[in-house]
Amino acid sequence: FPHQFLYRILRSGALKQYYQIDPRDSWVYAAMERDLPIYVPGWEDSTTGNIYAAHCIAGDIKNVHTVRGGIEYMIDLADWYTRTSARHSIGFFQIGGGIAGDFPICVVPMLHQDLRRTDVPVWGYFCQISDSTTSYGSYSGAVPNEKITWGKLAVDTPKFIIESDATIVAPLIFALVLGW
Repeated sequence: FPHQFLYRILRSGALKQYYQIDPRDSWVYAAMERDLPIYVPGWEDSTTGNIYAAHCIAGDIKNVHTVRGGIEYMIDLADWYTRTSARHSIGFFQIGGGIAGDFPICVVPMLHQDLRRTDVPVWGYFCQISDSTTSYGSYSGAVPNEKITWGKLAVDTPKFIIESDATIVAPLIFALVLGW
């Protein structure tokens, strides 16, 4: 997965001379230190994906499947969620909307509805930071109560929406959680 390549590069120290911030202030570096899985749906539709495709076209990368894609991300997420939620509740913290938010939250309805796994719990809480107003009928920007009808959340799931600029709010929340 893309994050595993980034972790390998960070662990090697090969780019240390190019760091623009102290690694202690980097969420990617902190995630690497803890070997956290980072699910990046649709990574192919990004600058990284464009650069990767260009290198495949140029022949620098011989196998387009060197980096795993979105379907494999969902399979891995389903496995991780099933194993982890069996031990303790998992909350869902969504930054923005679109595929980044809808892809991972859909793992629960997929496990329930498509795989008929009734023993898998729903998300333990839901919090969304969005700089646009959520509304009913909006696919991944839907208000939390609408997510109940799709089997993504339960009626009693604690739900929070923060309508603000995520580049300001998310670091503040992360700093609080990390005790900085």
